[in-house]
Amino acid sequence: MKTDKQVKLKLEHISLSFGGVQALSDVSFNVHNNEILAIIGPNGAGKTALLNCINGFYKPQKGEIYLDGKKITRMRPDKLARCGIARTFQNIELYTGLTTQDNIMAARHVFMKQNFITDALYFGQAHNEEIKHRKTVEEIIDFLEIQPLRKTVAGILPYGMRKRLELGRALALEPQILLLDEPMAGMNLEEKEDIARFIIDVYEGQGETYPDTRALRDGVKCIVLIEHDMGVVMDIADRIVVLDFGSKIAEGTPAEIKANPEVIKAYLGQEIKAASNAPG
Repeated sequence: MKTDKQVKLKLEHISLSFGGVQALSDVSFNVHNNEILAIIGPNGAGKTALLNCINGFYKPQKGEIYLDGKKITRMRPDKLARCGIARTFQNIELYTGLTTQDNIMAARHVFMKQNFITDALYFGQAHNEEIKHRKTVEEIIDFLEIQPLRKTVAGILPYGMRKRLELGRALALEPQILLLDEPMAGMNLEEKEDIARFIIDVYEGQGETYPDTRALRDGVKCIVLIEHDMGVVMDIADRIVVLDFGSKIAEGTPAEIKANPEVIKAYLGQEIKAASNAPG
């Protein structure tokens, strides 16, 4: 499918294996500015492995990944975070002993220029920088509607709130590209609707409502989403990439994907059958 949008992220012939298991095989596609790209496929298709390659957790044996034309294939996750790539995880990754507020603040460490241990003696710049970061944290807490939970320890939060908090940690990195790995997994309908709303609001940007947080003010204009809820995917994705057994089998608009016989056979047929057997 042709588009005149600028390529933000480019994957070329990515192959990844673990011993004798081929997780990804010759996967290529582009992610553009001003789009939400969904990656779908059956369990074990290689979706999470692909995100792990993009943000540096895995190093593919073959292929290259480019961000704004610059090769990033083997950069470390912390450097990629500084380059503007942030993600959430299928299995929630939080500091369970820290509060909601402190979890989000911890994600801001990549922006902290001052040495808070030595500069604490002089207060000055370190103090001013901390105030700036805390403004961002408070804006994220307000945006995600978790104000009453700011002092609650993450480990005792309800599941849906922990998923929101993990999204908050990713937003605290002020990303150019946001990678979301099943952000609605395990949620009820109301919780899914809330997360879908947050994703759209993050993408569109909230203007001067949140002036101290660029990701909220201007929006994150490049989002990669892994999700099994096909209703959500078809509603919010601009384009979809389909994986099966580690290979890309299709790419296109939601309408094109819904009509693709290979996709229906490999994946969407299972979803349609599940939906038809659902109670009510």
